[in-house]
Amino acid sequence: MKSETLFKALAALMIVAFIATACGPVPAAPAPAATKAPAPTAAAAPTQAPAPANTTAPVVHETKGPGGETATPYTEIKLTDEEKAKVRAGHYKAAYLMHTTADFTKALMLGAEDAFKDLGIELVAKTDAAMDPTKQKTDVETVMALKPDIILTLVIDPVQGAEAFRPAVNAGTKIVFMSNAPKGYVQGKDYVSIVTDDLFGMGKAAAELMCDAIGGKGDVGWIYHDASYYVTNQRDNAFKTVLTENCPGAKIVAEAGLANPADGEAIASAMITKNPSIKGIYAPWDTPAEGVVAAARAAKRPDIKVVTLDLGANNALDMAKGGNVAGIAADMAYNLGYTKAVLGAYGVLGKPAPPFVTVPAIKVTKANLADGWKQSLHQDPPQQVLDALK
Repeated sequence: MKSETLFKALAALMIVAFIATACGPVPAAPAPAATKAPAPTAAAAPTQAPAPANTTAPVVHETKGPGGETATPYTEIKLTDEEKAKVRAGHYKAAYLMHTTADFTKALMLGAEDAFKDLGIELVAKTDAAMDPTKQKTDVETVMALKPDIILTLVIDPVQGAEAFRPAVNAGTKIVFMSNAPKGYVQGKDYVSIVTDDLFGMGKAAAELMCDAIGGKGDVGWIYHDASYYVTNQRDNAFKTVLTENCPGAKIVAEAGLANPADGEAIASAMITKNPSIKGIYAPWDTPAEGVVAAARAAKRPDIKVVTLDLGANNALDMAKGGNVAGIAADMAYNLGYTKAVLGAYGVLGKPAPPFVTVPAIKVTKANLADGWKQSLHQDPPQQVLDALK
């Protein structure tokens, strides 16, 4: 699930915001290397009004969709040679309605563009709603004038989005969402499918990174996203569960909910003051993790290991310089975009699609930072990060 990646609507909505193997010449988005552990969006962008998170709910050791849907691996999303030929012969048009602009969403776009190019689908529009539901509604209206057959997007607000995307549904446009769907929408009728990260896998990878970073034992602080949003709730609770079950030498001695990502520093500062024995702190995504790093620096605690989810330039630079950031669980943004585009082809073909599809995660440390960045985002890290790694 991008995305670094996450934030004009945060003040109002909370942000998450963390990316098909096919026969013949249109391959699936490349699978992660065997040496990587399974993960936005970015994801990363909560899309509903905040409510207290249920951090005591039992954790299912697998990723589930927003309606409890069973996850289908992205490697099962594939087209036959005959199906590809039909898509190419259809001369279809597509639009990508981005929710924001960041490295994460650029990688989504690149994956989608590659798949569309292979399938002969023309990408007629790209928009950026800047995390504004009202702007997203306008984007839908503008794009529909171009009569796209396919729309790829992330709905910023499920309630407002139900109205915003209705013109596209009524026109028969095939919509593929990332992470969530508009309220009341029915899969197979109103939209093709939802694609997101392996949410449990993201939390699991982060727990394993934390266990390694603290040498298998020590006190840990857990900062979770304090909102009722299935993406972050699953990721956060998976971290806690896996660390508790699989790293018996680690002990979570402090827990704190985070509603506003700007509060990361204040929360971490209080956590460090009250629990000076802390060796590691988990942050739910990259923006609050930057605040945790700032708090550790202010406390003159270079020994505190910070682990988070989703790649971001500031945390990558800290990691490259040997700072507090010890591990980042990242999703496969390029694969997310590619898979969404192939599912769009399912839509125009009338091919039944699974309701909820996930792509895996990778574990990123200083040792594989450059490769991990490229594997997730399909581009090289910022030059200053590369320079710091030399």
